[in-house]
Amino acid sequence: MDIDLIKVLVVDDEINQSTGLARLISAWGYDVKTASDGLTALAILKTFDAHIVVTDLNMPRLDGKGLLEELRKQPSSPVPVVVTAFGSLETALETVHRLGAFWYIEKPIQSAALKMILERAAEKKMLMRHAGLLERELASRGAAGGLVGKSSAMQEIFSLLQQVAPTSATVLITGESGTGKEILAKAVHQLSPRRAGPFFAINCAAMPEALMESELFGHEKGAFTGALERRAGCFELAKGGTLLLDEIGDMPLATQSKLLRVLEERRVRRLGSAREIELDVRVLASTNHNLTQSIAKQTFREDLYFRLNVFEITLPPLRKRKSDIPLLTAELLQSLNQKHDCRVTDLAPEVAALFDAHDWPGNVRELRNVLERAVILCGSGTITAAHLPRTFAGRPEPADAGATLTLTLEPGITIADAERLLIELTLRHTGDNRARAAQILGISPKTLFNKLREYGDPA
Repeated sequence: MDIDLIKVLVVDDEINQSTGLARLISAWGYDVKTASDGLTALAILKTFDAHIVVTDLNMPRLDGKGLLEELRKQPSSPVPVVVTAFGSLETALETVHRLGAFWYIEKPIQSAALKMILERAAEKKMLMRHAGLLERELASRGAAGGLVGKSSAMQEIFSLLQQVAPTSATVLITGESGTGKEILAKAVHQLSPRRAGPFFAINCAAMPEALMESELFGHEKGAFTGALERRAGCFELAKGGTLLLDEIGDMPLATQSKLLRVLEERRVRRLGSAREIELDVRVLASTNHNLTQSIAKQTFREDLYFRLNVFEITLPPLRKRKSDIPLLTAELLQSLNQKHDCRVTDLAPEVAALFDAHDWPGNVRELRNVLERAVILCGSGTITAAHLPRTFAGRPEPADAGATLTLTLEPGITIADAERLLIELTLRHTGDNRARAAQILGISPKTLFNKLREYGDPA
C-alpha cells in the first residue's frame, strides 16, 4: 500500500503531544494535520479529506466521544483510532464498542504499536473505499470491471465479487467457455487492495508440460537444455499483485503436485536453484471443467481442489441470462465502434429477436464475434439480418439474390483476376465505401488504393 496517499488528522489539546505524534507519523510517509479539539477537527475535515483520525478522549469544547459521534453521521468518515491515558482502558473499550472506533492505544504511545495500527487502519479505509466504488458502479450501470448484466444471476455474481474482492482469499472461477472467467478474475484484481500491482494470467491448457514448470516457477541459467539465462516465473512476476491460473483443470498431475506445495508453503524455488523465494501474490484459478468429476477420474488432485476452492464463483451461461443481451450488446457496440472506427447505433428488431432466440453455445465470446463481424459489414446505422452470418440462429439461406452478393470463380482464372473480382464485389457490397472494403478484405486503405490504380481507377 502506498502510504504517501494516506492522510491522518491528529486531535489532541496537548500541543506537545499532538505535535510530537504528527512529526512521528509524518516521518512514516503519511500526510498529517493536527487539531486541538473536536470542533476544530470537524472544521479541518471539510477541506482535509483524512483517511484516519487519531484522537484523544479528554478535550475541551468537543471531546473524543463527541467527535466520534459526529464522524459516524458522515457518509464516508475517516477510520478513528482512540488515544487513551493510563487508567481509562474501560472507557476506551466502551468507546471502541459503542462508537465504532477502529482501535485504541494507551499513553505513553509506543511507536511500533502505533505504526502497525495506522497501517491496518489505512488498509481498512482502502477496502471501504473500494466497496463503496463497486456499489455505486453496480447501482448505476449494472456493470463491474468489464462484467455487464442486470439479471438476477449477474446481480448474485456482483454481490459475491463485492464480498471477496477486498480480501486475500483464493478464488476458483468456474463456468462454460466464453462466459468471461478471465474478465471476472481481472475484476477481482481491480477491486482489490492489490490493484496497483501486476495481473498475470497463465493458460494451463495451451502450454506444453515441459515448459509449464519453468513458466510458473522460473529457472536458473543452465537448469535445462536451452536455459541460456535466469528467468523469473509467473509467481515472482506477479509479486504484489494477482496470478490467474487459467484452465487449471488441464494442468498435468505432476505439475499439480508441485503447485500444491507452493500454495501451501507460500514459497517458490526456481528450477535449478537451491534458494526458495517468499511469495507475495494472490492466486485465482479458473476452469470450464467439472473438477469433482475430474477428481473421480483421477485427473485432478483432490487436495489441490480444496486448496483452490476457498471461494467459488460460477459464471452463468448466456442462455440463462438472456435479459442481459441488450445491455451486453450496447457495451460491445461501443467498444467495437471504437476499435473499428465505425458508427453503428443499434440492432434491427428482427436481429434482436434472433439474438433472443439463439442459445449462444459460445456464450459472450460468441456474441462479441457475431457483433464484430456485423459492425465491420454495417459500418454505421442499424445492424440488420444481412450483416449476420448466413446460418446464424438457424436462419435459412436468403431467398433474395440481390441481398447477398456472391463470387463465382471458373477453372482457369488467374489469382490476380480472382483478387480483382473479390475487390470489386466487396466495393459493391459497401456501396463503394473504400475504408470499409479495406477492413473487410483485411488490407490497408493504401493497398486497396494501389490495387484500384492498377485496375485503371485512380480515384
